Amino acid sequence: MSPTDVLIAAALLLTAAAATAAALTREPVRQAVLLAVLGVVLAVLFTVLQAPDVALSQLAVGSAVTPLLILLTVRRLRRGGKGRDRDGGAG
Repeated sequence: MSPTDVLIAAALLLTAAAATAAALTREPVRQAVLLAVLGVVLAVLFTVLQAPDVALSQLAVGSAVTPLLILLTVRRLRRGGKGRDRDGGAG
């Protein structure tokens, strides 16, 4: 088994562990954090698989933008949507 195969196997195991943890977590904030961790682990996997362009895209979108949007959405929902309709109208 070559060192590259060992790196690929380790990255796949980390990916499986991070994905399982994210799927089994019930709290949305923790899910967002675990999703960010999963994004980083996937970026490492793509780098090991010699796909640096895909790794950079995954790093930007999967571990930064998507978890941030989830956290902002959860924050907005927990605040009860205050400030959504400032004029008191229905929409």
